[in-house]
This record gives sequence, structure tokens and C-alpha cells, in this order.
Amino acid sequence: MTKQEPSPVEDRAPADGPGQGAGHGPGTPSDVGRDDETRRTVWVALAANLAICVAKGVGGAIAGSPALLSEAAHSIADSLNEVFLLASLKRSRRPADARHPFGYGMERFFWSLLAAVGIFVTGGCFSVFQGIEAFRSGGSESREGYLIGLAVLVVALAAEGASLARALVQVRRAARTAGHGMTAEIRAGRDPALRTVLAEDGTACAGVVLAIVGMALHMATGEIVYEACASILIGLLLVYVAYTLGRAARVQLIGEAADPGMQREVREFLTGQPEIYSVTALLTMRLGIDSVMLAARVDLNPGYDSETVEDAMVRIRTEARSRWNELDQVFLDVTDVAAGQRGTAADARRH
Repeated sequence: MTKQEPSPVEDRAPADGPGQGAGHGPGTPSDVGRDDETRRTVWVALAANLAICVAKGVGGAIAGSPALLSEAAHSIADSLNEVFLLASLKRSRRPADARHPFGYGMERFFWSLLAAVGIFVTGGCFSVFQGIEAFRSGGSESREGYLIGLAVLVVALAAEGASLARALVQVRRAARTAGHGMTAEIRAGRDPALRTVLAEDGTACAGVVLAIVGMALHMATGEIVYEACASILIGLLLVYVAYTLGRAARVQLIGEAADPGMQREVREFLTGQPEIYSVTALLTMRLGIDSVMLAARVDLNPGYDSETVEDAMVRIRTEARSRWNELDQVFLDVTDVAAGQRGTAADARRH
């Protein structure tokens, strides 16, 4: 029997169930271990932010400091965001079902978007408002208030720095596993929970430094303009971070393709198979931080019967999954292209 009519071949998860693929359920041991580490990082950040939030709020009320109150609002936003991130870690690992056949991996992207909105509204807008109010009303801190505020900020900087160090340790470990530097790993930002914690802690440390500088200058000069400017700068910094996180979450939510390098490697792998003449289309979409769907349209060499084609597709799927663990959904559409299109596909393959 010669080559069949065009027919899609779906390469599903192994027979042990759809929930075993990445992003569909508990995942592989390495995925679960990475999630456990991220969960610990988020818990550390949450504990630090809750303690700091209380200290900043009390200190800010006693000192009457707009910069310190802005930092308290920042910590409230961060604490709420950590709750969102913990929810995302739990919900994204639910197994696939009839309503969500590709699993719940995108839950992480949704909750990271909510975290970005929280940073913008609770942190950024309130901080800017506090700075503007300080310009309008002036300041009335006592020397004792200054000292209380500065002491609280120093403690907060130490706590935020410890949380940031914990996140950086995880980033360094992930970068070492991936075989590239920390800068590349931070730019990749594949895990939205870790990316958000890293951004929050880094921004928190920068915000505390700004608040310390503003309060110190206010205490030295008696001019509240310095502290008001510090509060506004903290707010603008939070707005920028919220925009950056929200933009990344938006790209992932609307359907982000796999890394270009991975796409190129997969195309080379498919075109290198003896049964495949050319790959006329290759589409990928990230379904979660460790889950990618692949849909490829392939043109086969002539002369294969249906049984040989089926066996070849199963073998190709198995090899692809062994090379790229993220490929938990693979769809191969076997087509027959015209002679002219064959030449175009062959030219594209050679280049």
C-alpha cells in the first residue's frame, strides 16, 4: 500500500495516563523538586514580608514618615502576591481533565499577572499618593521618629536581603542545571513564581535604600521634599516592575512559542528522520513552565504503507520525548505536497 491520505497522528502521553506529562499533574521528580524549592523560596519571602510589614507600619505611624508608610504598602503588596504565587504552585499541578485536556500549567501565568496588578495598585499607586500628600502637607517627624524609622528600615533591609539571597541561590542552581549563566537564567524567567519573588525582593531592597536616603536627608536638612521624592521614586519603581511582570505574564497567557533554539533543534531532528522528506510547518506553544505542545506538518518520502507510517510516527514521538522532556503533547500531520512545494521545502531545509 502506498502513502496514505493526509492524516494527523497525535502522539499522546504514555499509557500510564495523561497526568504524568509535564504540566498535567504531579510531573517528573525533577519538576516536583523544583516546585518544592520554589515553594520554600516563596514561603521565606512571605514570612519576611509579613514581619517587615508590621514593623514598617508601626514605625511609619509613630514617625509620621511617608517613605516608611510607602514601604509598608510595598510589603503588603508583596505579602498578598506571595499568597497568589503559592496558589499558582498548587493549582498548576492539577491533572488534566475533560474541560482542560492540556492541564492547568497556565495557572502560573494567570496568578503572576494578578501579582503584577497587586504590585501596581497596592504598592506603586499608594507610594506615589503618599509622596504627593507629603509635598502638600509637610512633615512633622520628631527626632525619635526618625530614629525609629531608620532602625526599622535597617532591619527590613537585612530581612529583604536574606530573602533575595535565597531566591538568587535558586536561580544560580537553575542556571547551573541549564548550563548557562545567572544573567541568562534571569532573562529567561521561565518560572513566573520565582521571577516574581526575585523582582519583588530586588525592588524591596532598592526601595528600602531609597527610603533610608530620603529619611536621612529629611533629618539632616529639615526638608520633607527629600522624603516625598523618595516615596514617589519607590512608587514609580514599583509601577515599572509591575509593568514588566505583567507584560511577561501577558505574553505567556496568550500563547508563547517554545525557545527558538528548541524549535530549530526539533525541526532538524524531524527532517533527519529517514521517513520524512520535509517539515512544511512546525508550531509550538508553551502550556506551562515545563510543558510544550508541538504540532508539525510533515511530508513523507513515497512508498510507505500505513503500518510503516504509524510505526515511524510512534518511534519519532518516543525519540522526541526522550530528547525534550517538555514535549508532552506532540501532533504530527502527515501530508502530501505538490512537486513545486517539495522543491521549496527542500531549499528551506538546506538553508
